[in-house]
Amino acid sequence: MMKRFCIKCGSNQAAYFDILEQTADGYRVRITRISNGYEKILDDFMDNQLFETCVKTGYIFEMKESASSVA
Repeated sequence: MMKRFCIKCGSNQAAYFDILEQTADGYRVRITRISNGYEKILDDFMDNQLFETCVKTGYIFEMKESASSVA
């Protein structure tokens, strides 16, 4: 089951990431950024400490709808 998280960003932008895989050290994620009608996709790694900090500060939050119904 893939979870999708919204990333806090400016009013003319949208950004989110999907968790592709969870490891002992963190998460493999696919980040999608949409700005001025252009979409940029990047695969990256987010360690556990960074993930928890982003959740606690509200920089990221889990989207309630399923990943397949958003985009």
